[in-house]
Amino acid sequence: MANESSASHPVTDLQYSGFDRIPVEQLNPLIDRQFVHGAQGMLARLVLRKGAIVPRHSHHNEQITYILAGALRFTFDDGRVITVAAGETLVIPPHMPHAAEAIEETIDLDVFTPPREDWINGSDAYLRK
Repeated sequence: MANESSASHPVTDLQYSGFDRIPVEQLNPLIDRQFVHGAQGMLARLVLRKGAIVPRHSHHNEQITYILAGALRFTFDDGRVITVAAGETLVIPPHMPHAAEAIEETIDLDVFTPPREDWINGSDAYLRK
């Protein structure tokens, strides 16, 4: 299950669950999210409906994205535009500004190291618009 944690109280217990038992958090009408995290990593499952926008942002976390279904179009400050489709991955280094748009209904798995504290504590306002 998604855990209550902070940098001062890392998760150290063994966890076992299925995504069918992890609560779905509706961030806005086009994006739903579930996540689980340990002390050093986070796995998130996002459902992005066609047209969903993840606004430009950056974070100190490394992000590995794997698209299970659909496609996300990522844009980067250096002008690169990369469309990541089902079965493809993208590794975004820490501190690299990026934005994304769901160009079709998309199911995305993201891995973050370290865990996203803003997601854990709910201060991720850029996704909740």
